[in-house]
Amino acid sequence: MLSARTVRRQSSAVSLCVWLVALLFSCFLPSVAIKAQIPKPSPTPDLKQEEQEVDPDDVISVSTTEVLLPVTVRDENGQLITNLLRKDFRVFEDGQEQTLSDLSLRQVPVDVVLMVDASSSVADNLDDFRRAAEGFATHLAADDRISLIQFDDRVLLLQDWTKSVAQLRRALRRIAPGMFTRFHDSMLLASRDQAPRSSARHAIIVLTDGIDSGRGATFEAALRAALESQTAIYVISNTEIERAKKQHELTSFLSGTSASIKFNDLHIQDLRMGLEALAASEQNLEQLTGATGGRLYRPGSFADLDSVYTEVADELGHQYALYYSPTNKSRDGKFRRVRVETTDPKLKVSARIGYYQLKK
Repeated sequence: MLSARTVRRQSSAVSLCVWLVALLFSCFLPSVAIKAQIPKPSPTPDLKQEEQEVDPDDVISVSTTEVLLPVTVRDENGQLITNLLRKDFRVFEDGQEQTLSDLSLRQVPVDVVLMVDASSSVADNLDDFRRAAEGFATHLAADDRISLIQFDDRVLLLQDWTKSVAQLRRALRRIAPGMFTRFHDSMLLASRDQAPRSSARHAIIVLTDGIDSGRGATFEAALRAALESQTAIYVISNTEIERAKKQHELTSFLSGTSASIKFNDLHIQDLRMGLEALAASEQNLEQLTGATGGRLYRPGSFADLDSVYTEVADELGHQYALYYSPTNKSRDGKFRRVRVETTDPKLKVSARIGYYQLKK
């Protein structure tokens, strides 16, 4: 008869053997189960169905080499021309004619940055801007987006991208008057950091006299940033309004006696310097808007802002979107100069002067 100790030893040995067998089986079983669960190759999915399920905001681009050119066409009277076809356009890159793609006239949304110069030259008329900006937003299409930036001695993002007029209205109430004008900084930051969707056009609409305080970025840096980000700049300039005020004040001083003119000489010199600064600013604004495919507006009074912003919205809603794949396939980071023409030489075409090709 076996002793209790021997029975316990045999029982332990059996348990150990059972545990080892179970361990080996468990290691083998998963590989069998995994192999049994490998599915058979499935047929290629329907691409059209997949495209319908993709969020448009998640699409990177149609082609990594495709160029988008927003183009505005007007007649001799400045009226928008909206009935042209692909065959009516010719596009040249660095002098070489390019072939427009089959999608060259497709509609694309626009992401618009509304900017306001809250320095002293505009501060007294911020209510006019608020009204015009809100009216502008009501003219945008359902898929367009808008954001709001205020600049003076600071650059403040008051509203990030939104499709809501109510959100924009609340942000407009937060605009507060400032002092100096960081115009170049604001343009650089809005072009570079307030990036649009990859599937959208990018536009900045700014109310300003364009006179920079000279404390930050240069005009050349602001222009380059706009070209690098392929941003169209529209400027509603109050230079005509400021010029009229300064000229009226200067005329008043100069019509006085010789003694009063001598007494007010410093003020007279300030006014003359101010008029020169306005003229120089207008030249920069013409260059900035022309190079980026935008437009410079010079209303005669702040009461005209409503009609001006409506006109800009109308232009954005009737732009042609020209697409092409450049014949120059190099990714060297250099500037590519672009020219757009129509087959009718009487028509005036507005498009940016070129773009910077991204490096590999």
